[in-house]
Formats: sequence, C-alpha cells, structure tokens
Amino acid sequence: MQGFPGGTPDPQQLQATMLAIEQACSLIQLHMNPSEAEKVISALHSSLMPYQACRFILETSQMPNARFQAAGAIGDAAVREWGILADDHKRSLILYCLNYVMEHASSPDGYVQSKVSAVAARLLKRGCFLPMSYKNHSVCGLVGLVFGSYSYSDMEHICRVEFSNQEKAAIFSEVEQSIRGIHGPNRQFAGINFLETLVSEFSPLTASAMGLPKEFHDQCEWSLEVHFLKDFYCWAQAAVFNTADKILNSNVSVPEERACSAALRLMFQILSWNFKHTVEHENLDAKINSGLRSDTINLKKFERSLVKPGSMWRDILISSGHTTWVLNFYTTLRQKYSYDTLWGDSPLAVSCRQLIVQLCSLSGPVFPNDNGDAQIQHLMHILSAAVLWIEPPDVIAASIRNGGSESEFIDGCHVLLSMASLTTGSLFDHLLKSIRQYGTINLLSALTSEAVKSVLDNQSEEETWGSDALDILLETWNVILGDVDADKTPISVDGALAASSLFKVIVESHLKAAADSAFEDTDDTEYFHVSVSKRDEQLALYALIARAAADTTIPYLTQLFSERFARLNQRNGESDPTQTLEELYWLLMITSHVLTDSGEGETLLIPEALQAGFPNVVEAGQHPVVMLSWSVINFSRQCLDPVIRSKYFSPRLMEAVIWFLARWVATYLVPLDVSRQVSGTDIDSVGTNGTQHSRKLLNTFAWENNQGELVLDFVVLISMLALTTYQGENELQTLTCQKLLATVVRRKHTCTYLVQLTWEPDNKIGGYSEKCSTHHSSSCDWQKMLRNPDSWRDLTRAFASGRSLFSLSGRLQRSLAETLACAASCIKDPEASAQYLRDLMGPVAGCLVENASRSDLKSVAHQADVVYMVCCLLERLRGAARAAQPRTQKVLFEMGHTVMNSLLTLLEVYRNESAVVYMILKFVVDFVDGQAVFLDAKETSALVSFSLRLLQIYSSHNIGKFVMLSLSSSLRSESQAEKYKDLRALLRLLTNICSKDLVGFLSESNGEGLPDIAEVIYVGLDIVTPLISLDLLKYPKLGRDYFLLVSHLLEVYPEKVAHLNRDAFARIAGSLEFGLRNQDSDVVERCLGAVNALASYHFKERLEGRSGLNSQIMESEGSNGKLQESISSHFLRLLLQLLLFEDFRMELAGSAADALLPLLFCEQELYQRLVHELLEKQQNPTVKSRLATAFHNLTSSNNLSSSLDRPNRQKFRKNLRAFLADVSGFMQIK
Repeated sequence: MQGFPGGTPDPQQLQATMLAIEQACSLIQLHMNPSEAEKVISALHSSLMPYQACRFILETSQMPNARFQAAGAIGDAAVREWGILADDHKRSLILYCLNYVMEHASSPDGYVQSKVSAVAARLLKRGCFLPMSYKNHSVCGLVGLVFGSYSYSDMEHICRVEFSNQEKAAIFSEVEQSIRGIHGPNRQFAGINFLETLVSEFSPLTASAMGLPKEFHDQCEWSLEVHFLKDFYCWAQAAVFNTADKILNSNVSVPEERACSAALRLMFQILSWNFKHTVEHENLDAKINSGLRSDTINLKKFERSLVKPGSMWRDILISSGHTTWVLNFYTTLRQKYSYDTLWGDSPLAVSCRQLIVQLCSLSGPVFPNDNGDAQIQHLMHILSAAVLWIEPPDVIAASIRNGGSESEFIDGCHVLLSMASLTTGSLFDHLLKSIRQYGTINLLSALTSEAVKSVLDNQSEEETWGSDALDILLETWNVILGDVDADKTPISVDGALAASSLFKVIVESHLKAAADSAFEDTDDTEYFHVSVSKRDEQLALYALIARAAADTTIPYLTQLFSERFARLNQRNGESDPTQTLEELYWLLMITSHVLTDSGEGETLLIPEALQAGFPNVVEAGQHPVVMLSWSVINFSRQCLDPVIRSKYFSPRLMEAVIWFLARWVATYLVPLDVSRQVSGTDIDSVGTNGTQHSRKLLNTFAWENNQGELVLDFVVLISMLALTTYQGENELQTLTCQKLLATVVRRKHTCTYLVQLTWEPDNKIGGYSEKCSTHHSSSCDWQKMLRNPDSWRDLTRAFASGRSLFSLSGRLQRSLAETLACAASCIKDPEASAQYLRDLMGPVAGCLVENASRSDLKSVAHQADVVYMVCCLLERLRGAARAAQPRTQKVLFEMGHTVMNSLLTLLEVYRNESAVVYMILKFVVDFVDGQAVFLDAKETSALVSFSLRLLQIYSSHNIGKFVMLSLSSSLRSESQAEKYKDLRALLRLLTNICSKDLVGFLSESNGEGLPDIAEVIYVGLDIVTPLISLDLLKYPKLGRDYFLLVSHLLEVYPEKVAHLNRDAFARIAGSLEFGLRNQDSDVVERCLGAVNALASYHFKERLEGRSGLNSQIMESEGSNGKLQESISSHFLRLLLQLLLFEDFRMELAGSAADALLPLLFCEQELYQRLVHELLEKQQNPTVKSRLATAFHNLTSSNNLSSSLDRPNRQKFRKNLRAFLADVSGFMQIK
C-alpha cells in the first residue's frame, strides 16, 4: 500500500522480528519465562515506527497471538506518534486496518479481527472523524464555545485528519454495503462488529486512553451521536431485515444467524448510548394525566436507564412499527424453536430480548405529543409479548427447576421493572388488564412468590435464578411503592390484596426456612448470615410490600408474634424451643423493618404508609401498630428475668431485640413538640377519613402515661445486661454501644429524659394489667423490671468505678465513653453538667495518673493485666475527648491537662509496646482535634508544649528503628505497619494543631501569649520527617496525610522554608519529588501546589530584591556526577522530565502549569539551555521542528506576560495543554 509509514522495509529484519514475537507468544502460552517474553512484546509496542514489521506479521504469521500483538502495536504506536505522522500515513493506517478486517472476515481467529477493528476505531477517533459538511473552524469553534478551553489552532492540532469527501464516503459506503449483506454473511458480521467497536470507542465510558483532554472525547461523543448514530442503527436494522426470512425459513442453523445476532446486539448498544444532545421540551402535565411518570428513575443497579434519543429518532423507532416487527420476529423464532428448552440461551435469542427490554425503556420526545397514548400503546405491545416469557409463573418456575433456561424469565422480569420505572402504580397495574382479567401487580405478586420460594428452597446453591429474579422483582415493588404520595392510592384494591397475599407467602416461607435451619450448624443453611447488608436491603423491600396492605399485614405479624410467644410460655421446659426462637428472631427482624425505616444519619419519621393506613382506628390501644409495638417490647423485657433469659435469650436473639429497640426508639419516641403539634391539629379540618387522627395516635402513644420514660429505663437496663452478662459477644455489645445507647443519647429529647429518670414503683407500660399474658395488648408487671429506678446513674457508676465493663473490647470502651460523655450536654444546669462529667471521667483519669505514678511501674508495666488496664483507660479517655462540645469543653480540657505528664511517662515506659504507644498518640490526636477551636492563648500554649514534648519523646525512641534487614519479611512488614499507624497519628496531630492557627487567625481574641503555630508545626515536622521513609509514604493514607500537611505549610508559610536547616529542607524537598511521581492524583496535585507555592514565593522575593530561597541548595544527580543547584532549578528540571518523558496525566495539566510558570520566570536561562540541549539531541527533523515550535508557543502564545496574576496563569494553562497534546506522544518513545 502506497504511503504506509515506516520507510523501505528490510525483509530479513521483518522475518527476525516476526520470529521473535512468535517465540515470545509461545513462551507466554507455555508459561515459560513470561517476563522475558513480555519484554520482547513490549519492545515492539514501544518501538519507533513499527508499522512495516506489524503489517508483515499480520499478513505472514501463522500464529494468531502474534497477529493479535502486531495489531495492538499498530494502535499503540499510531496514537503515540500521531503528532509526527504525515496525513497520508494516518489515512493509510486506518484504511489498511479496515481492509484487513473485511478481507479476513472468514478467518476462524475472530479475536484477531476484533483487535484490528478496535485499532481502526481508535485511529478514526484519534483523527476525529468529523461529518463531511464540517470545516476546521466550524468544528473548533463549536468546541471552544462549549468548553471554553481551546482555540482554533489548538483543536486543529489535536482533533483533525484531512480526508477528502470521496474518501469519507468510500469508507462508510463499504462498511454499509457489508452490513447490508451485499458481500456475504461473513463480511456482514465483520462490518457490524466494526461498528460495535466504533460506538464503544466513541463512548467516554468505554473509550481507550489517548493522553488527550476530556474535551476531545466529549467532542467525539457529540459528533457520533448527532451525525452517525442513527445511520448506524438503520444499517443494523436493515441487516436484521435482510437475514430474518432466511433464518425463519431454514430448518438448520445458517451463517446469517451470527450476523443477525450481532446486528441486534449493535442496536441494543446504540439504544444504551447516553443521549445528551437531544434535549427537547416535554409536556409534563400531559404525561402526569396519562399515568406516565414525570420523574426519572435510573436503575443503575441493573444497568438499566431511560432511553431518550429525541424526536429525530421517531421515524425509525415508533412510526415505522419497528418495535412490533422485533416482537413478532422473536415470537416467531420462539415458536419455531419451542421444542428446544435451551434455545432461550442462544446468542440470537439473548440479543433479541435485550433489544426488546431496551425498547421498553424508550421515553421522552421520541413519542408524539399525544397525551402519552403512543407510549402507553408501545408498552402494552411489549407486555403482550413478554408476558408469554413469565406466565404462568408456577409452571415456568417448575420448568426452570427441571433444567430449563431461566434467561427468558429474567428478561421478562426486567421488562416489568422498566415499565414500572416509566409509569405510575395505577397505570402499571392497568397495562395487563387489556389482555388479562387481572392486573400487572397480581402477576408481579405471583412472580415474586415463586422467586421467594426458589431462593429459600435452594439455600445450598451459591447462585440461583431465583435470587436474580427476586432482586429484580423486589426493585420493581420498590419503584412502584417507594415514592408514593400519601394523598393518593398507589395501587388498586386488588393490588393491595395481591401485596397482602404476597407478604404472607414471604413470611410463611421465611419462617419455614428459619425453623428448618434451627438445628443446622453449617453456615450454608443459615441464609440470614450470608450478607447482613443484603439481608437488610431485602427485608426493607419486604417491608414496603407489607405497608402497601398495612391493614392486614400488621395484624398478621401481631398474630404470629403472639402465637410464638405463647408457645414459649406453654413449653415449661418440656421441649426444645430452638425452632420457635429462630422464628421469633426472623419475626423481630421483619417487624423492625415494617415499623421503622433505617435512615442512617437522619431523623427518623414514622413511615407515611403507617400513619395514613388506619383511618378508622380511634383508640391507641386498638391501633395495630401500637399493639404490635407493645407486643414486641413486652416480649423483649422478659430477658430481665434471669431464668427466662438463660432458657430463651441467646446472644443472637438479643441482637435482634437490641436492633429493634434502637430503631423503634428513634422512630416512635418523637420529640414532644412534634407530638403536641400533631395532637393540636384540628382533625375536622382535614377531612372525615380519620387519617389525621391516626397520625395523632402514632405520634403521641409512646409518651402517654409515662410510657416513653419506662421504655427508656428499659433501654438502659437491657443495655447494662448486654454489656455485663453476655461477655465476649462482640456483635451484641457493638449493637448496644453504637446503636441503642448512641440512638437515645444523640437525640436531645430522649437524652434529656435519660439523664433525669425518676420512677414511680408501680408504673406499668401501656397501663395494662400486671398479669403476664401472651396477648398483644397485655404486659407483665414492670415493677419487677424496674428494680433500680436510677438505671442511668447505675450505668455511669459502673463505667466510672466498676470493673464489669472492662471486659469490653477497646473499640467499645471508646464508643461507650463517648456516648456517656455526650449525655452531659443534655443536662441543662451547667454546674450539674460539669459535675456529671467529673464524676464520669474523674475516676478514669485518676486511675491512669495513679498507674503512671507507681513507684514500681517499670517492673510491673509490662504485665498483661497492667497493659490491658492502661489500654482500656486510654480508650475511655479518647472516647470522652471525642465528645467535646461547647458546654463540656472546659471540663474535658481539665481532664486532658490532668493526664498530660502521665502520658509522657507512659510513652517513655511503653516505648516498645506498640499498642500502648498508638493508644497514647490517638488520644492526643482526638484531644487536640476536639479542643483546638475552644482554647485561649494560655491553654493553647500548654497544649502545644505538651504536643512538642510528645513528638520529641517518640522521635528519640524510634529514630532509625524502622526496618532492620536482619528481620524476616513478615516481621519487617509488621514493624512497618506499626510505624505507619503511629506516624499517621502524629501527622494528624500536627494537622489538628494547624486548625488552631486558622481559628486564631479568624478570631478577634488572638492576643499576646499565643504561640507561633507555624513555627511549632515546622519544628514538629522536623521531628517527624526523619521517621518517615519513602517506603512508608507508599501507604496511601499516610502519604495523603503527609502531603496534605506539607502542602498546607508550604502554601501558607513558604517564608519559613528559608529558615529550615539543610537536612530538614532536603527531607521535605525529597518527599515532594517522591510525591510528584506518585500514582495517586490527589498526592501529585498537592505536591504541584507545594512547588507552586515555593517557586511563587521565591520569584516574588527576588522581584523585591531579596534572596528568597537562595540559601536552600538542592543536591541531585547530574550528567557529570553530583550537582548542586537552587530549589527552582531542581524542580524545573524535574517538572520538564515528568512532562516530556514520563506518563503524565492530562487532568493534572492545570496544576502543573501553575507550578511551572513561576519556575520559568525564576530560571529563564536554565530553561533556554535545557530546551536547546533537548532539540540538539533529536535525530528526526520532523520531531525537532515540531518540538521547537511547541516550546516557542508554550512561552509566546496568548500574549503571556511576566506576571503571576490569575489571567496570566489561565493563559499559561491553555498553552501547556496545547503543548502536551502536541508533543506528549512522540516524546515518550523509548
């Protein structure tokens, strides 16, 4: 082929290259010396102008893997060398790849052809193959208007190939003819495959890397969508039409099936495109009135989203009857292959169903403006065909269990999900009634029932069709019921009955599974242990179904709970209660979800469906939600009886009880002002349906007759029980500390009651009789339960002075201390609040001081019980430190100040106990973090002095002790991890001290006596940096913390650098150099910001006639050995090296420009010399010329001036982006 790049080839060299590549591929296949083989292949990919050799391999080699590597090398080299390739060479490469694909369409090595297609698509995109009517300036002007970053000349450099109109037409004319089947089914498949690859390449989500700005990829996406995508769809449509008759009329498999399947797959891919440039106005009122959704629901979990191609697609998708034809085609195929139970998994069937599901997601202006009639008819057509895939559900489920294909059933479920995302609940239910005597929700209920049964009947299998189907169907329920307007009925009466029936099936199936698993020891049968998060997600969706028919499902749950409770009371120890307890466990879990929402981090509200679902209830005692709530709570309080607890309340059942109480308290113990507001509403003004009265009952019943206070007292008692009686049960105790106690303390209205609990001895919950009964509305005598009316005080005393709670893990000690300390903020009297904290934490601090002051400390310090006690005390202090609030800050500072000297003593004594050292450091970090914003000058001085002393002690015992080569690799790794944690804590400490400087700067009270925080931080950094090796900086979190601190200091206080000693400065500069080569973009950006700050400071100082940073000399490796140079010279060399010869990321170009500009101003002579040396080394005249022009434009374009103001920096950013786009490829050639 004339004009193929690479010059005249040497036949012997071509042969030798091919043999080397073939041998390397063979070695990789045989797993023999793969590293050397990969080097050979990598050398081909990175070599200069490898095109002739790659072409020779593609056309001559008999080894498919070698041809595959040659194709990949063409793509890599062409993208890399794009800037130095002549236009003829670019065209030759693209045309060669396309011709190769077509000429080898019948080759059995399809993956090689796919690779060559991918290369052709990639090069077409790199040449920015724009529509024939576009000229250079119209294209570049559009990009400039849209993105505002590139000039005409910029875009001409990076996004254009000069094809003639004839060449453009010829390329796609050949592809179109092949797709239409003119050249046979093999070329037809090859053409379709090429378009699949092209669409994938032009989509930003699947585009290959080219080292170009995001704007380039966005422009390519716009071009393909607006000018080519619809044509591609029409070509694929024609391919399906042209092959359909032959496929339907043939009794055997024909080659056209492969092409037809590929065409359907291409159509699905095009409809999966993220259409952005077809935004048109929709008549939302008409949609709402017709029952279509006006909101947008993207089902990302199932890789489904609405398809909105716009009105320009209406003729081929809607008006032409395209959807009806596809449905009829699939139905005919389905009938033809009805004898084959596995045909549903064939590529043709799968690709056709995928297209149907995607057509179901069509929305927006693609439909005519006819009040939604066309779209509703469209959905009905699809449903009438898809219902055959899923109906009758029990028969199809039985077929799948007997070995039939499940893919059609799954796709049918996807159809229902797509329809639910487009329609309101009422319209969704109505869609099926045009062809059946029941609604779509009845069908959905039957399908979900079968899926639930399948899941629970096949617990031992890792993957089942039932679990996939159940996920889709539950999400469909979620879409229908999840965002329901309370004033509208979401589903019909029949639909509510269907939901009720489904929920009963769900409950019965799960109760049976729970009972069956009661005596199983293996994890496989414990279905609820597979994934807690997945279980909770599933239960939450079950709860939505239950709430849709709350008037029947809530009483049903109450009945089941009462029956199981009665069974326990009737057993009297005569039979094994395990099965009943397992059922109660599951009932507790589902009841929690039905009555409450999760709402992590939010103020929980009573579910709207429950508030509006019982309009005829007039008394709280008869309200189903109230009755179910007291049933569960009255069952839960049985655990306070030691005999009953030992028989029935296992740790696992207690977990369910604690979890229920945490959610219930957060939901139903609403603030009294909210209760009064609801209670005071004029019921008659709302209407006669009683809905407002139901709201009033649910928002007030928990506080009536002191019942709320009784529940809170019970919460404290059961918490004490869980923390002291169930020792070693970490999950239970975690729920107690971090869920239940945290819930009641962090809500002000419950916490206020909690810290003031006073009780009458004869109070009973709900005001019910003392006689213990299994009926839901009764309760046992709460006087027995409330043996100690000062429950909260007992808990705090046990924490402060008792030893029972020391059995908790360190993490829970910290969590409990934080929770108990937070309660102080709810005590209204400041003096009482302070005394509460002193009583709570004073004994803890005193115990730590006492331990540190022991005369025999060194001899007993390392005894296990002493180490454990010190760690527990430190964890408690840390928890309290994290509870600092304006009202409690002074007392907590007193606590911290009391233990400061003791902490330094313990740090000395336990210098070789990594766990204790880490606890001390973490306490100080949290203490400084909580206190910094509140301290005055004197307190700040004390805290800073203590922190510096702590750093000095730590450094004196750890310098040079990081990793000893004599240690085994495992011990070295363990030591490295310990130091990593310590150093990260120290860096956080310095960062927290920095925050005090910010507050001091903003505060008007920043007077005399406040230490120079910047000075302190630099001293601290000088202490810490010798401990940080480059290996430790490879830990991502440590690296981020370190560079966050360093960049902050250098950006805010660059003048302090001039006063650092040489070693300290060298360590900081060396770490910046390391950070600039980091894989983490955030780290690189922070380092560039630090370099920018240093260089800008140096430049400004020199403009004022001062020395700036001239005193800081860098030492680096030069061509003639060691080289001493200024900081600006050093980083100028380093940045140019990164930009020109290493894999620099384009998204960091702006930050790099900001750092490079002041360096250029500081070192103009050095810059000119480096550019001259680089140009003299270039052997290729084209490269040398392009490089010289690029360097000239870098400092001359856009009227760049010698200023560091914002407009000038913006100009230089544009210059650098254009520079990198022009030269980055060919300058990285190895």
